[in-house]
Amino acid sequence: MGRYDSLSDATLSPTATAERVTAFLRAVYGWMAVGLGITAIVAAYIAGTNWAVMIMTNRWLLFALLIVQLGAVVTLSAGASRLAPGTATLLFLGYSALTGVTLSYILLVYTGESIATTFVVTAGMFGALAVFGTTTSRSLAGWGQFLFMGLIGVVLASLVGLFWHNDALQFLLGFAGVIVFTGLTAYDAQRLKALALAVPEGQAGSYAIAGALSLYLNFVNLFLSLLRFTGGRRD
Repeated sequence: MGRYDSLSDATLSPTATAERVTAFLRAVYGWMAVGLGITAIVAAYIAGTNWAVMIMTNRWLLFALLIVQLGAVVTLSAGASRLAPGTATLLFLGYSALTGVTLSYILLVYTGESIATTFVVTAGMFGALAVFGTTTSRSLAGWGQFLFMGLIGVVLASLVGLFWHNDALQFLLGFAGVIVFTGLTAYDAQRLKALALAVPEGQAGSYAIAGALSLYLNFVNLFLSLLRFTGGRRD
């Protein structure tokens, strides 16, 4: 369970257990879908303004926006047990909107057709991996440390890539990103299923938002990693 305190569910009947898991996962995936929708809408809007060009040409501005995003992720992920559901929701929605701002530049770099195709491929991969993680009887807990180390490597290399454009580095980032975020999707799906029975009833809302954020991050980063390979650039 990692950072979450485990609570006994021995008093729950099999039916009640299944209902609790289903309700929690429905909230997690529902909020994840809302976040992706907000990101897409904001990105489409910003792409039609001068902001997208500014972000694409000013790497220090992009770096500053990413720092703000990182702060929101840390606050929401580490503070799920202390945040009120309303606060957690506002943080998640704000983060989703800000991600739309930072990702708006891809609409200027890649063709709409390649973005749509990559999104569909990402959705299919994500769905299959989430189903696998949720239904498999094999424990994926052993993947956690390996995937976390891979994630740190991808983040550091991505920061370097902001200031040093190199085709070999971009290829490596795409390849490593696909591996890390496919693994994290299955790992987090299984973790969240277990978390559904370990969260105190009064805090389920905040934990569902934090869970939605982890899956949202996996989806977005898997999409960006695949886009490095499949994205057709505009002339």
